[in-house]
Amino acid sequence: MSRKLSAPLAFSLALIAAPAAAQVATPDAGGTQKPAADMNTGGDSITVGLGAAYLPDYEGSEHYSFTPAPGAIGTVKGHDFVLAGNRVSFDLVPNRNDNGIELQAGPIAVLNLNRASLRGIDDPRVRALGKVGTAVELGGYVGVGKTGIVTSPYDRLSVSVSYRHDVAGVHDSGIWQPSVNYFTPLSLKAAVGLFATAEHADSGYARSYFGVTPAQSVRSGFVAYRPRGGWKDWSIGGLGTYALTGNLLHGFKLVGGVTYGRMLGDFADSPLVSVAGSKTQWLGALGVAYTF
Repeated sequence: MSRKLSAPLAFSLALIAAPAAAQVATPDAGGTQKPAADMNTGGDSITVGLGAAYLPDYEGSEHYSFTPAPGAIGTVKGHDFVLAGNRVSFDLVPNRNDNGIELQAGPIAVLNLNRASLRGIDDPRVRALGKVGTAVELGGYVGVGKTGIVTSPYDRLSVSVSYRHDVAGVHDSGIWQPSVNYFTPLSLKAAVGLFATAEHADSGYARSYFGVTPAQSVRSGFVAYRPRGGWKDWSIGGLGTYALTGNLLHGFKLVGGVTYGRMLGDFADSPLVSVAGSKTQWLGALGVAYTF
């Protein structure tokens, strides 16, 4: 994932847990579960948040820095949308509650800012490689979600796969990304979740962000390197949200997420990772959100 994508995405996943988990049940006098009377999730809902993200200077870097992590999610007329930093998606399939199963499909867009600026990169050898242009990656995703899986009738598991392609001519290649997300409410005020994802990138992406040309080798001191592409990385993480005012469907809340990732294949063998960086990648974000 691009430098300014992963942690904001984890932050927005925490936002997602907030309104969706608000269908949490409360115990009645007989000890059984029933939906809380004030938790009507059938209407529109929008959650916006801002946090601080701690993430690598570039994909594969061993140096970290803080950056703002904006996020927004919502449901408008039965359609879900997600704005996670420089990634946006929209679900064209209206939400339905038939058997707790929901199909998902829609467009996705990513503004890839990885190494688009040299100011935030500490390693002088990587700076000597020069900037990479800002890629505009457009595509779509499909998935399926199921409510009522493990812990209660209100937890949720979803599986999806997306594909996006650079249309700005920066790396002029495609990225596949399968993802699995699970979250569960703990109460009217708290919810937690887990997620896992991986990315498969074509050779154009690999050469643009992880390759070293002979001219760049002279400037940086890295050996020349021409990667072929393939599976780029995998990552797993956790997220959580806690309502500070009201409940998960309304008011202010704390949100946060942390991700552990590992670079793979030709990407891990690149001098930007094996010499100047690290195969292990940590990402994190913490902030405040408001649901209305």
